[in-house]
Amino acid sequence: MTATVPGEPAKPALSGLPDLDIPAIQRRTVGVLSISQVFGGIAIAGSVAAGSLIAASVSGSEAIAGLAQTFGVLGAALLALPLARVALSKGRRASLTLGYGLGAIGALVVIAGAVWLNIYLVLLGCLLVGVASASGYQARYAAVDLAQEDKRGQQLSYVVWAATIGAVLGPNLLQPAGWLGLSLGLPELAGPYVITAVALAISVVILLLFLRPDPYILAAEMRAKVDAEAKREVAKPRLRDGIAHLRGNRGALLGMSAIAIGHVAMVMVMVMTPIHMAHVDVTLTLIGLVISVHVAGMYAFSPVVGWGVDRFGRIPVIVTGIVILLASCLISGFAAGDQVVLLGVGLFLLGLGWSCTLIAGSTLLVDDVGPVERPSVQGLSDLVMNGAGAIGGAVAGLIVAFSSYAVLCAVAAVPVLALALLVGAWGRRASAGPEVSQEFDSQSH
Repeated sequence: MTATVPGEPAKPALSGLPDLDIPAIQRRTVGVLSISQVFGGIAIAGSVAAGSLIAASVSGSEAIAGLAQTFGVLGAALLALPLARVALSKGRRASLTLGYGLGAIGALVVIAGAVWLNIYLVLLGCLLVGVASASGYQARYAAVDLAQEDKRGQQLSYVVWAATIGAVLGPNLLQPAGWLGLSLGLPELAGPYVITAVALAISVVILLLFLRPDPYILAAEMRAKVDAEAKREVAKPRLRDGIAHLRGNRGALLGMSAIAIGHVAMVMVMVMTPIHMAHVDVTLTLIGLVISVHVAGMYAFSPVVGWGVDRFGRIPVIVTGIVILLASCLISGFAAGDQVVLLGVGLFLLGLGWSCTLIAGSTLLVDDVGPVERPSVQGLSDLVMNGAGAIGGAVAGLIVAFSSYAVLCAVAAVPVLALALLVGAWGRRASAGPEVSQEFDSQSH
C-alpha cells in the first residue's frame, strides 16, 4: 500500500503516518461532504422564502422583507474568511461544523424573533443562518484537499451537485413545516426554521462523526513529510495575505473573477425574474416552475461540468460559461413577463452558465494557489462572491424600479463581457511564452 500526495505520482508510505489508502479516504470524504450538503441545502433553501415572509409579518412592512435575504448574504460574506482561518488551524471538520452550528443557532434566534415579534432578532438570526451558506460553499474546497490534480473538477462538482437535492426539497417543505410549527405551538412561519435548525444539526453530527481523517489536516501532514517548507505554514491567514498572494498569481485571480462575475450576473437576473413575471399576473405556480428550472441548471449538470473541466481544461469551461451566460441575458431580456417557456430557457441557461464559471473557476483557484495559502484565498474568494451577489441583488432592484427587466439583463451582461476580456488577456499572455510571462509577472510586483 502506498500513500499518494495529491497531484503527484505514488510514493512509498510516509514514515510517521499510517499506511493509508488515500483514494479510499478521498471517496469517503466526498461522500460525507455530499450527504452533509443535502441537509445543508434543505436548511438553507427552505429558509430563504420563510425569512422574507417572517420579516414582513413581524415588521408589518414589505420593504423590510428583502432585508432577510440581504442579512443572510452578509452573514455568508462576513464569516467566509474567519471560517477559512479555522480550516487552516483546526481543519475542515472544525470549520464546516462551526458554520453549520452557527446556522442552527441562527434558526433558533429567528424562531424567537417570530414568537416575540422582534424584527431585530429575526434579522440577526438570518445573518447567522447565512453563515451556514458560507460552510456550504467552502465544502466544495474540502472535496479537493486530497484529490488528484486531474480529478479535482469532478470531485468538486459532486459536492456542488449534492446541493440539488436540498435546493429542490427545501422550498417544497414550507407547507408541512408550517403545520409542524403550529403543532409545536409556534407561529406557522416559524415552522420552516425548525426544519432548518434540525437539518443543520444533522449536518454537524455527520461531519463530526464521519469526516475522519480530516482531509486538510491529512494533506498538510503528507506535505510536511515531503516538503520542509510545509512545516512553516502560516497559522492564522489574514485578508491582506490573500490579497498579496493574488497580486502575484494571475491564474488564481482569473479563477476568483470567474466565480464572482458568474455569481453576480446570476443573482441580478434571477432575483428580479419573479417580479418581472408577477407584473403581468403570471401565477405563482408558473413562477415557481421557472425558478425550479433555473435551480436545475445550477446544480443538476454539475458532474458533467466537472468532467468537462478535467477533460478539456479550466479556461475552455469558463469560456463556455461566458457564452451561456450571455445567451441567457439575451434570451431573458427579450422575453415578456408572460412568455414562460422563453424565460424558462433563459433562466436554465443562467443556472448552467453559473455552474460552469463556479466549478471551473474554483478548480483554477485551487490549481494556482499553494496549499499554505489556499484557505485564506478560498475564504477571500467566497467573501468577494457573496459580497458581489449582495450588491448585484440591490442594484438589480434599482434598475428594474427605474427602468426595465430588459435593461437589467443588458446590464448583467456587462461584467460577463469584462470576464471575456480578462480571459482573452490571459490567452494572449499565455501564447507570448514563458519568458514574456515571467517578465510580465516581475513588473506587476
